[in-house]
Amino acid sequence: MVESKQLEAISVAGPTEADRQRTLELEKYLIEVGLYESQEEAAKRVEVLAQIDQICKGWVKQLTRQRGYTDQMVEDANAVIFTFGSYRLGVHCPGADIDTLCVGPSYVNREEDFFIILHDILASMEEVSELQPVPDAHVPVMKFKFNGISIDLLYASISLLVVPEDVDISHGSVLYNVDEPTVRSLNGCRVADQILHLVPNVEHFRTTLRCLKFWARRRGVYSNVTGFLGGVNWALLVARVCQLFPNAVPSMLVPRFFRVYTQWRWPNPVMLCEIEEDELGFPVWDPRKNPRDRTHHMPIITPAYPCMNSSYNVSTSTLRVMMDQFEKGKKICEEIELNKAHWSALFEPYLFFETYKNFLQVDIDAADADDLRAWKGWVESRLRQLTLKIERDTLGKLQCHPYPNEYVDKSKQCAHCAFFMGLQRKQGVHVQEGQQFDIRATVDEFRQSVNMYMFRRRGMDIRVSHVRRKQIPSYVFPEGYKRVRPSRPLNTTPERSPQGKDDESGAAVVEHKLKRKLDASLNPSRLEKGASTSPETCSSDSSRLEKRASISRSTPSKPLLSCSPEESSMKSSVTSQGSLTEEVGSDMAAVGPTGVTIDEVDAVAVVGLESGGASETDSNDPGLEEAMVENLTGAAAFQSGLIEELEPDVALGRVLKARSGVNSKASVQKPVIRLSLTSTA
Repeated sequence: MVESKQLEAISVAGPTEADRQRTLELEKYLIEVGLYESQEEAAKRVEVLAQIDQICKGWVKQLTRQRGYTDQMVEDANAVIFTFGSYRLGVHCPGADIDTLCVGPSYVNREEDFFIILHDILASMEEVSELQPVPDAHVPVMKFKFNGISIDLLYASISLLVVPEDVDISHGSVLYNVDEPTVRSLNGCRVADQILHLVPNVEHFRTTLRCLKFWARRRGVYSNVTGFLGGVNWALLVARVCQLFPNAVPSMLVPRFFRVYTQWRWPNPVMLCEIEEDELGFPVWDPRKNPRDRTHHMPIITPAYPCMNSSYNVSTSTLRVMMDQFEKGKKICEEIELNKAHWSALFEPYLFFETYKNFLQVDIDAADADDLRAWKGWVESRLRQLTLKIERDTLGKLQCHPYPNEYVDKSKQCAHCAFFMGLQRKQGVHVQEGQQFDIRATVDEFRQSVNMYMFRRRGMDIRVSHVRRKQIPSYVFPEGYKRVRPSRPLNTTPERSPQGKDDESGAAVVEHKLKRKLDASLNPSRLEKGASTSPETCSSDSSRLEKRASISRSTPSKPLLSCSPEESSMKSSVTSQGSLTEEVGSDMAAVGPTGVTIDEVDAVAVVGLESGGASETDSNDPGLEEAMVENLTGAAAFQSGLIEELEPDVALGRVLKARSGVNSKASVQKPVIRLSLTSTA
């Protein structure tokens, strides 16, 4: 395979003594919070991998013998285990799973041999528990625990009768005569190896990545499946910053990470090397040729052929959330560099339930834990579609923030978990008083797509409810009670900058006010009242406010979230938590009969369905062509030739301003890459 050409750096400045000291403090903090596993656990992982390797080798030999091959072929038959993901990169945490790949010969297939025969072998072993095959995933995988260690096992059948023990899967020849699921299975290992090859200092990369993955989890933006970023995405972003500042230590790389990506002009792609073409003909990411690639909001391109966008799940709503968090991380790092804050300030947990007033609550039930594991995995993989559908059907005016954490109501007899999604009106949208979002059809469409799960069993149910902050169930909070935030006065509006734009997003303003006012505003009586208020116990509020609702509405309508009798019998319904209306400026619950009312200024008109796509003019736009040629040939958003010995921060700002996007008219005035979302993945 042709050697990938690495992109150039911005600054080669090294650390000062203060930078080295802050790095030591950061490493000490990461150890204290338990991000490094013990030697005993590390040794157990090595032992488990060796056992899985022997199981796979025995499985292949068994199949070779059963299919009538010679004794010599049976003796030579082999399978090789590789690792990828956080374990291969050396940044895994205690208890994390191990991403593994089994490479086998051409006559051992995935559909029957892997998902049936090997599955049965594993199911019969005492060491194996929680075995869950996922054959219809984008990358087919078998999940299980082996002696308590979580394993995600993939399989790739390559075009060899005998797989040598030292097979080099980084070489392009391994991709000959294989299908696309096999290419995707192999790509995890190939990408991990390329990342380690392309970063200037592996240890600095590992410490920085470990830090930022922990930050992403604490801030609620670590989840590829729900539309944020997963492990490989964060690894690629960090690796690019390491390339831009090759001599920087972790205490320098973390602040520069936030400075780079708060100023990055998405959808310009992040790439570690030039995109590589090959005669094998597999599709690579290229918005010039592929209309679907133009709809990607935050392209982060894998460095191994075939180069793909690893972050295609990101939506406009989740990108907005991440950009808000990048900005907040940048400000905290500035305080750390001025010795005004400690590293712990960067990892303060995100106050999700205090940030929004309106939520969608997705309850998932199953008959037992095994069924819930499979059902939950399917539903969680579809939550991103709900975000996309809401964006589509409200023309982007209703923003949806899916929270990656799951919550369990232990008081229920059946197996249960719940997910929550914050709702808010898009800032800057002018609306008329009293107008609402009607997302009944959107939620119903989502529910129907979820119910198409081919392995669905009796007891697998889903309910989607609109709830207000005061209706959030008490099991969500670790302390066992709901934290109450004081209501905002009627005449209070967010401060605006001289340019007329918000200095901070609504979520950021809320969180800032909470930290200053929450302790002073809480008292035992309010806590007790908040703890007793839940979706099941809000009938008094409902009856009190329904009278006001009947006066304020002249014509009856269907409930916001409703279901048919047949759906009710399946317990797979969409319900509303009471019939509550909202007073302007108050913090009262608000689920109206005609739609979702969002905040005192968050009511927007009922919007019909509309989907967008690429136009003919976009595909031939010269600005797009110029911008993408520049990006795909290695310039992306930076060129080191513009600066030499400038201060790194000043240099970064100048380079980003001068080079990001290449063609300012194409990337700002006419967004030829970012198009309207469609309902497809």
